[in-house]
Amino acid sequence: MQALIDKAATLMEALPYLQKFRSQTFVVKYGGSFMDSPDPEVRGSVARDVVFLEAVGINPVVVHGGGKAITRALEQSGVKTEFVQGQRRTSAETVDVVERVLSREINPEIVEMINTLGGKARGFSGADIFTCRKKLLRTPDGQELDVGFVGEVTAVNLDPIRQCIWRSVTPVISPTARGEDGQLYNCNADVAAAQMAIALKASRLFFMSDVPGLLRDPKDPSTLISHLRVEEVDGLKQAGIIDKGMIPKVDSAIEAVRAGVKKVAFIDGRLQHSALLEIFTDRGVGTEVVPD
Repeated sequence: MQALIDKAATLMEALPYLQKFRSQTFVVKYGGSFMDSPDPEVRGSVARDVVFLEAVGINPVVVHGGGKAITRALEQSGVKTEFVQGQRRTSAETVDVVERVLSREINPEIVEMINTLGGKARGFSGADIFTCRKKLLRTPDGQELDVGFVGEVTAVNLDPIRQCIWRSVTPVISPTARGEDGQLYNCNADVAAAQMAIALKASRLFFMSDVPGLLRDPKDPSTLISHLRVEEVDGLKQAGIIDKGMIPKVDSAIEAVRAGVKKVAFIDGRLQHSALLEIFTDRGVGTEVVPD
């Protein structure tokens, strides 16, 4: 009997959040090594949470990554992967592989998982949703770094996304984009998810990955930074705590917060129901990005 009472208590804890978030839009960036797990329970954990959000009247929008799968596909083609400031250097040879893996392999798999679990989802190539310009990076001394066909999202085609939301269908979008020149570009999935959240005026943005959140010591989960204030970011970058692939993630989170997204969080997708724990419990999990 006590176990049943405890379950009821959990539901009652979630009730105010269910009431608060009904009909709101949440953007979920779906990425991390858990996407590659041979265990379907692990692979489908985020999909289950997405289906739950659908069922309680929240509008989830998924933007997914797939970097490890791209790296494997390129290795099979004999192409070496190189990252510059957290961005994959993308040649003309590489960008077609990126689109194939993201939009025609990973995207349909995520859509199928959501549909199989009782949800409703529709997949989109990011090239049909995102418009971009060519991204140029700079060295610390100001010199330009050309990383090839890497795009910086400048606009979001919201019409098909809104149509899905109106029909209670979850859009699932790959992080590629079309330039104004018609060229296909590879985009950072974290950046694309943030731009989607900003364009939709989403209430929440969640970055799902394979780490517990932002750690002061990457080898020590107990050093989790539960609340990250915008004003702390520069110091953490200088200390090397925010570096490499975390840079575009954190920069995107800050841009989203400043643009009005009410809450941004970094969550461990390997943890069962981590998105639900973050949304529907009093304590939450992961790292929450908050204004100064």
